[in-house]
Amino acid sequence: MLAKPGIIFGNAITAAGGFILASKAQVYPFDGCLFLVTLIGLSLLVASACVFNNYLDRNIDKMMVRTKNRALARGVISAPKAIIFAIFLGLFGILLLMLYTSLLTTIIALTGFFIYVVLYSLSKHRSSYATAIGSISGGIPPVVGYCVAAGCFDMGAFLLFMIVALWQMPHFFAIAMYRLNDYVAASIPVLPVKKGMYITKVHMLFYIIAFLISVCMLTIWGYTGYAYLIVMGLLGLTWLFLCIKGFKNTNDRLFGRQMFHFSLMVIMMLCIMIWY
Repeated sequence: MLAKPGIIFGNAITAAGGFILASKAQVYPFDGCLFLVTLIGLSLLVASACVFNNYLDRNIDKMMVRTKNRALARGVISAPKAIIFAIFLGLFGILLLMLYTSLLTTIIALTGFFIYVVLYSLSKHRSSYATAIGSISGGIPPVVGYCVAAGCFDMGAFLLFMIVALWQMPHFFAIAMYRLNDYVAASIPVLPVKKGMYITKVHMLFYIIAFLISVCMLTIWGYTGYAYLIVMGLLGLTWLFLCIKGFKNTNDRLFGRQMFHFSLMVIMMLCIMIWY
């Protein structure tokens, strides 16, 4: 649980989407072994980053209802053992990526690791802009998957990064809205705490619009077909409609939960529709 399986799974899904998108344009058939090794190596590195994050957050986790039962917060596992665990996870992940992928993808993966563990983890207690920093690290896994299959960083990799990074922002805001009391108790300056719910909804609205535009760019640049465009366009517009509707919703906690669940469906369908 220190490694946050849910986060590992989410990152593996987007990395798989990136790998599949790049594989469609390659002369060689889908490489199942390379795909599996990439997911394992990246997942180990993500797990390492999550354990380090748990270590850095162990004191504030005690103040939040959703995190107070984490192993480090309860003292079930000692901090030195958690650090050793994180180091071994990270080393094995880097080793797999270096041996079976490329230097480019290893560097990209390590960049995401650094942004999450150092920049995001250390800034989340000080600034509401930490969410934007976290979205950058969240946009890295699909780029890793794409670059492994394509062998380079091109427009497809850039568009995937933009799509997932932009998706992360309303996703994070939704969590902050329905978990507002936790963030207030832990004195974490997320946007709903600093600027209020209305401003957060405005930010959500613009990020979803930007997400919708970037999603369409994959088809415009010829990376995906019209089935993808229709499905993702409709999902994006529905997400936008729910956000607009939220301005009239007085139950912000319920609105945040609804937006959170819908955002999960959006990212899952994105990775599925990339096939088409």
